[in-house]
Amino acid sequence: MFRGKNYKESAKLIDRVNLYDSLDAFALVCQASKAKFDETVELHVKLGVDGRHADQQVRGAIVLPNGTGKQVKVLVFCKEDKVEECLAAGADFAGGMEYVEKIQKENWFEFDTVIASPDMMGTVGRLGKILGPKGLMPSPKAGTVTPNLKQAIQEAKAGKIEYRLDKTNIIHCPIGKVSFGPEKLNENYTTLMAAIIKAKPSTAKGQYIRSCTTASTMGPGVKINAQKQL
Repeated sequence: MFRGKNYKESAKLIDRVNLYDSLDAFALVCQASKAKFDETVELHVKLGVDGRHADQQVRGAIVLPNGTGKQVKVLVFCKEDKVEECLAAGADFAGGMEYVEKIQKENWFEFDTVIASPDMMGTVGRLGKILGPKGLMPSPKAGTVTPNLKQAIQEAKAGKIEYRLDKTNIIHCPIGKVSFGPEKLNENYTTLMAAIIKAKPSTAKGQYIRSCTTASTMGPGVKINAQKQL
């Protein structure tokens, strides 16, 4: 794989074998960031579970103490009498069937998070095959199907993220921007890891946290000694 000059220079700062304390790891990620934009910092956590089994799924949502640094656009599916209330709470779009048709007919995706009231799930269900693969389908477990729409909107705007296993049993999550600095990134990391550890399935055997790596959008990965969280 071709690597650019900046990447190669950044990679020299990092020992690819060493497991770093989390604060040191985020300091390195920030130091290694060479891009001309504010890079997103991501966390990749490999778990010792088998997500093919329903009783070993790891999924949930958490509000990061320092947010994600991203302006989140929120679409809410609600009854007509709730539209104004949702817009006043900070939703970017709120409505019902008109947005279902807009997504179906226009391939419209000008939003990052979808929230729905329980009485709208019959309508939203029509979008399952479209929103599901994109990770946008509302779910009670993620707190995005709820009668308390105002709170859900405010949490989404404040930096609520959903974590879930991919097909290789790895969780990928944004935890902030390089501009946050090591301390704020570390606070977000600690909050997310505590949630992942709390969500450990009772059927999981052996080592739960197999590996933990962080990296900025354009930067090299830095391995974290996640066992210190346990």
